Amino acid sequence: MEQNKDQEKEQGKSFNVDQDSKNRQLESFREDVKDQYMTTDQGLRINHTDDSLKIGSRGPTIMEDFHFREKMTHLDHESIPERVVHARGSGAHGYFQPYDDSMKEYTKAQFLTDPNTRTPVFVRFSTVVGSRGSADTVRDVRGFATKFYTSEGNYDLVGNNMPVFFIQDGIKFPDLVHSIKPEADNEMPQASAAHDTFWDFASLMPEVNHMIMWVLSDRAIPRSFRMMDGFGVHTFRFINEAGKSRFVKFHWRSSLGAHSLVWDEAQKLAGKDPDWLRRDLWDAIDMGDYPEFELSVQIVEEEDEFKFDFDLLDATKIIPEELVPLRPIGKMVLNRNPDNFFAETEQVAFHPGNLVPGIDVTNDPLLQGRLFSYLDTQLNRFNSSNFTEVPINRPVTPVHNHHGAGFMKQTINKGKANYWPNSIGGGCPMMAPENQGAFVHYMEKVDGHKIRARSESFNDHYSQATMFWNSMTAVEKKHIVDAAHFELGKVESEEIRKRMLGHFSKISSELANRVAEAIGVDVPANFEQESTGNYEKDAVSGKMKQGKSVKESPSVSMERNKIESVKSRKVAVLIEDGFDCNELTQVKQALENAGAHVKIISKFLGMRKASNGTEVKVDKNHVTTGSIMYDAIYIPDGEKSIEALMKEGDALHFVNEAFKHCKTIATSGHGIKLLEKSGVVGVSYADKTSGTIKDDKGVITAGNDADAEEFAEMFMTAIKKHRHWDREEKTMVPA
Repeated sequence: MEQNKDQEKEQGKSFNVDQDSKNRQLESFREDVKDQYMTTDQGLRINHTDDSLKIGSRGPTIMEDFHFREKMTHLDHESIPERVVHARGSGAHGYFQPYDDSMKEYTKAQFLTDPNTRTPVFVRFSTVVGSRGSADTVRDVRGFATKFYTSEGNYDLVGNNMPVFFIQDGIKFPDLVHSIKPEADNEMPQASAAHDTFWDFASLMPEVNHMIMWVLSDRAIPRSFRMMDGFGVHTFRFINEAGKSRFVKFHWRSSLGAHSLVWDEAQKLAGKDPDWLRRDLWDAIDMGDYPEFELSVQIVEEEDEFKFDFDLLDATKIIPEELVPLRPIGKMVLNRNPDNFFAETEQVAFHPGNLVPGIDVTNDPLLQGRLFSYLDTQLNRFNSSNFTEVPINRPVTPVHNHHGAGFMKQTINKGKANYWPNSIGGGCPMMAPENQGAFVHYMEKVDGHKIRARSESFNDHYSQATMFWNSMTAVEKKHIVDAAHFELGKVESEEIRKRMLGHFSKISSELANRVAEAIGVDVPANFEQESTGNYEKDAVSGKMKQGKSVKESPSVSMERNKIESVKSRKVAVLIEDGFDCNELTQVKQALENAGAHVKIISKFLGMRKASNGTEVKVDKNHVTTGSIMYDAIYIPDGEKSIEALMKEGDALHFVNEAFKHCKTIATSGHGIKLLEKSGVVGVSYADKTSGTIKDDKGVITAGNDADAEEFAEMFMTAIKKHRHWDREEKTMVPA
């Protein structure tokens, strides 16, 4: 025994020595970067890391910028195997068809100009920040990437559900992503910008201000992938058959309109159903509610490039629709779910450099960075350049080249010649002339010094953020303020909160004061924050000083552009035994005829018996669902059913929560008593025998002798409004 103990002691000593040795070994790899100069991986000191190397301050990024390439390559290869950003996604197949041939004047891209052509598409919607295992409903930008399988090759429109971006130059992308991802020391929080490192970065980079306003708005918590708009973000070029170039911005508009969740709803859904948006898209297509998006463009003549007071090449700016209206050119319909998530949704590879004749890039420095980054990140994910041979990525047109080897190679290239020029293979594959569909880059004159800088025309970081705030309704402004309360309330550093209030004060004093009230910091007086960008004065800025501008753009407001529809809306029906079957049948039929989906909710699954003996099947029970999963609630009359519901805490909570989230609620007769007990205001049980139908801020009540058809019609009219924000202040409802 004693010998064993001695052995154990010696083993313990040995273990401790090994651990100490390992710790010392690890310690030699640890680095404290305080008071150190930034260097490349080769130890070369860097004096500027905010602008890529360009030919002139508005020129293209050049490949010799080894610092940019090293920095971007590290980001693209940091995550294995999931995407560094946009890891959590959901995809769908469909088609795009132009309305007419009116775009022939502007572009030779055949898929945009031939109304008889239906181009197959695959769309991937995604969150940006979170990992594959994060929740769908977090506050975040949503990716909206479309792959067009055109007759001229694949074209990728890689966009987001917001028309601007955080940064102006691609070289800042690694810094942005590092700051917004979980913090480096503890890998928290997941899928959230509400922490110190992101807001530290934001407070030191004024160019993020416009995008911050969009992220704090309801656009960041969409109700559905089907109910959000998409944007190409960058300014691209259209080129027609004559070789004339024009600037173009791409917009996707949902046929159902852009609608949002409320923040309380988004947080609860993250726990109740973290796959909420993905499931909604899948179910809608499965049921035949095919999502539709209209593609529109904003076209600017080359000679009008500098007629605005902002730079078209600045991805932190929009072209207000009041200055350049949208031109609808076609519609996309998503009508088929993937057969295999990994083979299609996960393996699909997008790249902004996947272009077709008639569409080209511009010198937007963020776009220039993405042209490198997207290809590089696909090489990391697939560990091969042959990812284009994966079925979901293959074009519908034949592929002929000499890329004949490498991991994942599937095509069997015949013959001896794998080089060009050659005579052994008859000179094939040969070069195509431009009139046979060859892609030819737009011949743009570029002249300037090699310089790590941006044009001074990019140095306005507040005016469009102010425009966005001015364009919001009172409800939307409240939601932005509430979002800022949450986000900055999570920031521990008072100095960071103070800097952000300084930026807000330059956007709007009202915004700054309303945010300051909740985060324990006073708005700083005479705030000035120097940009880290290196801005060079040039002639472009002078041309833009007298350019066109707007102080307000109603088109950026969701509330001012609502599309009212019942189609595909989800309605929960709360019942127990003893419900009024005749009323339920009439209302349910009216809702379904209008395209809504009705689900019967009860305490338990199985069958529920109506007062006349008819039975209906329960779709969901209280444990597995909640009001957060529905757009409206209907409670049929029936004294016994209502008495039972009034004794069920889950049913009362269902109603309370729906009321708090400003959703439409409808009931009749004895159901009014349930609303009274739930704390829903503006209703009176005394109305139960009245023949009148009332709408009090989206609460529809009717007496038990009211007309069911009229009741259903008023119910649907209220559902079309999506939310009834005028009762949002009823915060005392316990939900």
